[in-house]
Amino acid sequence: MMLDYNSLLLALGVSTACLAVTMMGSWLVRRAETVLLTATVGLVLVVSGIFVYSAYVNRPEPWLGVGNFVLFHAGFATIWGAGKQFLTGRLSLTGIATRALAAMVFSVVPMLSGYDGLAFIADNLAIALLLFATARQYWLARAEAPAPILGIAALYTLTGISFVLCAAVLISDGRLVLGAAPSNWAEDLSLAVCIAGMTGIGALSLALHQWRLAARHRLDAITDPLTGLLNRRAVFDEYGTRPMGTTTAVIVFDIDHFKSVNDRHGHAAGDHVLRVFAGELTAHCRPGDTAARLGGEEFVLVLKETTPGRAELAAERIRGAFEACEIPIDGEMLKCTVSVGVAPGRAQSLDFDAMLSAADKALYAAKRAGRNRVELAGHLQAIPSRTAS
Repeated sequence: MMLDYNSLLLALGVSTACLAVTMMGSWLVRRAETVLLTATVGLVLVVSGIFVYSAYVNRPEPWLGVGNFVLFHAGFATIWGAGKQFLTGRLSLTGIATRALAAMVFSVVPMLSGYDGLAFIADNLAIALLLFATARQYWLARAEAPAPILGIAALYTLTGISFVLCAAVLISDGRLVLGAAPSNWAEDLSLAVCIAGMTGIGALSLALHQWRLAARHRLDAITDPLTGLLNRRAVFDEYGTRPMGTTTAVIVFDIDHFKSVNDRHGHAAGDHVLRVFAGELTAHCRPGDTAARLGGEEFVLVLKETTPGRAELAAERIRGAFEACEIPIDGEMLKCTVSVGVAPGRAQSLDFDAMLSAADKALYAAKRAGRNRVELAGHLQAIPSRTAS
């Protein structure tokens, strides 16, 4: 037997409410995923709007229509905000409020003026625009996880199209005053699409956030928590034992007298020095280069597509930039230096472990030669520094 309109509304309300409860439960487990909370708030508003609209269907009074518009537009604007938050990592309360208020004005004013037909046209178009805008946020974030994100964007787009059809049928009907809730094939189709869309969006959203959580765990496993650089495991996983190529150089850095910094100023000061050096290392990296903290005060930089002599110059620039840093520690400005070993690309390609070992030997030659200098593996030709520590 065919379901009537109220039964479809009830099904949509229940399915959306279940999705809101699921989203809230997921957020309670992973509080850092605040986008789940934002989406939950949006869904709760939409659910409330659905039940108010159900009351309007049975008793078409303007105040119920206005209540439905306010809840729907606030809800769909908040769902847009969740999409924006997913893309940027920031919640745009101003963007949510602006879109919700604009949609409300175009729908509420005609309803209060007695033109309920015009109000529902504006309502459907406003919701469609909010859904299209939400789809766009996910489309822009598609590189993170193409399959589920493209699915979410497609479902938001299809749901938006169903609201456009509702508006188109009302426009073609040409009545600005209805005296009742709209009732036509487009409304029935839109309800069916919304039920399917909400179910699909919910499943894909939860899968996407699970994927994102797993990706974050993978990233945490290869990231040094103090400096934000890759850790030793990551750089060895990246290069392993495969040949490095004749244009790839490996540079090893070791901060001079780092133990004395910890002894004199404490470990917090030492951590600050490590972060400052990591910042200089990152600032001098090109796209495609790999910077990592090997452990303690030792760092590595892998330079790709490097011509002879460029690796030594890059190492010297980093050494000089760090030497010039004034690091505020306990009310005084601390200056530190770094020793550097460079293993440039060879005509006979070596694996990463061999190049790292060669750079390490050059580094210890720099330490023996007085620190605060760059030494080249093999030839051990030093690039002199301005001062030695």
